[in-house]
Amino acid sequence: MSNQTSFPAGTILGYPRIGRRRELKKAVEAFWAGSISAEQLERTAAGLRSATRERLVELGLGQSDSSIPESFSYYDQVLDAAVTVGAVPSRFADLVDADGRIDLAGYFTIARGEGSRAPLEMTKWFDSNYHYLVPEIGPETAFSLASERILDEFLEAKAEGYLTRPSIVGPVTFLLLSKASDDAPEGYQPLDRLADLLPVYQELLATLAEAGAEWVQLDESGLVSESVDVPRAVTLAAVESAYATLTTGERPSIFVASAYNSLDDALPVLVASGVEAIGLDLVRGSLPNALDPALGHLGETVLVGGVIDGHNIWRGDLAAAYDKLEALGALTFNVSVSSSTSLFHLPHDVEDESKLDPRLASWLAFADQKVQQIATLAHGLSGGRVVIEEELDQATAALADRLAAPGVRDGDVRLREAALSGGDFERDAYAARLEAQEAALGLPFLPTTTIGSFPQTGDIRRARARLVKGELSPDDYSELMRDEIRRVVELQEEIGLDVLVHGEPERNDMVQYFAENLDGFAVTENGWVQSYGSRCTRPSILWGDVSRPAPITVDWSVFTQSLTSKPVKGMLTGPVTILAWSFVRDDQPLGETARQVAFALRDEIHDLEAAGIPIVQVDEPALRELLPLKKRDQNAYLDWSVGSFKLATAGVRASTQIHTHLCYSEFGVVIDAIRKLDADVTSIEAARSRMEVVQDIEASGFDHGVGPGVYDIHSPRVPSVEEVTELLEKALASIPERQVWVNPDCGLKTRGYDETVASLRNVLEATRLVRARVGV
Repeated sequence: MSNQTSFPAGTILGYPRIGRRRELKKAVEAFWAGSISAEQLERTAAGLRSATRERLVELGLGQSDSSIPESFSYYDQVLDAAVTVGAVPSRFADLVDADGRIDLAGYFTIARGEGSRAPLEMTKWFDSNYHYLVPEIGPETAFSLASERILDEFLEAKAEGYLTRPSIVGPVTFLLLSKASDDAPEGYQPLDRLADLLPVYQELLATLAEAGAEWVQLDESGLVSESVDVPRAVTLAAVESAYATLTTGERPSIFVASAYNSLDDALPVLVASGVEAIGLDLVRGSLPNALDPALGHLGETVLVGGVIDGHNIWRGDLAAAYDKLEALGALTFNVSVSSSTSLFHLPHDVEDESKLDPRLASWLAFADQKVQQIATLAHGLSGGRVVIEEELDQATAALADRLAAPGVRDGDVRLREAALSGGDFERDAYAARLEAQEAALGLPFLPTTTIGSFPQTGDIRRARARLVKGELSPDDYSELMRDEIRRVVELQEEIGLDVLVHGEPERNDMVQYFAENLDGFAVTENGWVQSYGSRCTRPSILWGDVSRPAPITVDWSVFTQSLTSKPVKGMLTGPVTILAWSFVRDDQPLGETARQVAFALRDEIHDLEAAGIPIVQVDEPALRELLPLKKRDQNAYLDWSVGSFKLATAGVRASTQIHTHLCYSEFGVVIDAIRKLDADVTSIEAARSRMEVVQDIEASGFDHGVGPGVYDIHSPRVPSVEEVTELLEKALASIPERQVWVNPDCGLKTRGYDETVASLRNVLEATRLVRARVGV
């Protein structure tokens, strides 16, 4: 039984965990390198958690009212849940001790792989740019409470004088986001194991209650998504069963948090379940229907209104957010305010950005400013609108200033968009293009290439830092980058690749590089957010109308082509991905912004073609990422996302080959959209999933070129020749030979040269073996 205490008036669903200066990233990578011990890593992590609690209280959250969630992770919150409940795949069984525990080294091995042991598969977290590790659950999975890290971190906070709220992925979402293990029978779903998993959650809740936790947060964002491969009725029945069980026995009060959209028909089920608080995303989702009879049974259930956007950095309309809370208050007297999602999608603090234009900075709210906004709204909930009128007016004035600022709307950009016609989106028929490209390129069977980037060495990063500090002239920097391109071209020719790339040494990030060269963008100094594991990015800020003042990549591509007789790919980031991996303006539809970016890329592609570059790759790894979680919204999204890609790429000759790349994109989910992109060659992640994607390709009848990845670059493992050969043969068993390209899963930027060269050599050797077996 829960001895319910009042829910805090204001809270967040989570907070950035990498540190204000990426301290966790640096410590984790030092541990991987063997330069610090596990104990040293633990001390660094404990220091970050302590600093976070102190900072959140300073920003306005309560120290002893459970308003601070314990949302830390060394790598990934879904992996944390898997380790907590003992869901460790059998290939890692030797990492588990006699008590079912796994140490930090073992934890990271599951995440990154080791030797012949592949890591857990990785895919996108709902419609965000965060990647999570996919648990493998089968009939053989033996659940148990195998980690007490959640308890330890709660007790750590308690010892420092904080009463916090332990947080873990909820049982239904955990199973919905899992995949069936290789040993599972046909038709099996991980959700089939719910009844076996729930006793572990019950034990965890009882343990936390005994330790003094008053509230626990179970993240159930899986309930908002209609993209999971489980019938909705089955999901809702699982929710009813799960929370009928979890609301019994000794336990803390339960806060079921949801994010990224509306709970819809899951909300009445949760209301009836007896959980004490339910979180609603009221930024991407909508207010509950006041006429829904189920809401008449709310009783003392707290509705936690996620009215502060945890997914974007705009200061926003605080008055409108308060209006939503008042509307929620018409449904129940128990209303609290929160972020719409965890704030780990955001950088820490606008105050860390000394180089941003002050006017632009005044329009922004990073994680710390979002916490302050929540504290303001919580004060308004308790004291009425009048007590926060000044703060509401300040936010309204900032919004008005933003909308009126120069550059937010550019007349020339908007006139160009208004003049669009249907022909601007179409190319010649694929058969004609294929014939022209085969004649122009003369590529062999199973052409080999990479996705674009090569390792960014310490020398490259140091040169870029010296350029930024003014210690290196632009000319000297460019010459250093040309030297690196020469080395990369020589290496690719020596290995034997068929289509070469320049390696992108001049690019700090595949989106930021373009943002720095397009009007309408700004970049940050310390705006780091976690992408996966220790990988962090600095999303650019797309604040105004977009245009290209000058060519961006042409000189680099022309220089590279001058070094080789083999075809070189021009490398661009696509409009959807530039939007997905930036913080995008929220004052107009995304499709309108995407078309502006597409025009800039169209001009770049035209210049590359005119300069003699025969292949241009326009990467769209985020195409699946932005797919709305609700089916009702998906067609409109696919129309504008596909349209923006085609607008960017349609203005070229038949002989110019257009490539695209999609990673972690669940090919089968967006196969129709990929077909409509009409790229000549599509490369896609496939190595971690062991070529699962080829079944979707075969079933769809997809007839353009396709490169299912054979080398998982998100792991330090070097795939063997035998492993790559097996993957290639799986691909050829399902895809016609003329269509198949050979490439890694993704760019090689994050890898080291030793493992990259060894891996690529194995890829080329496997390709030669398969060519010989096929007789080509």
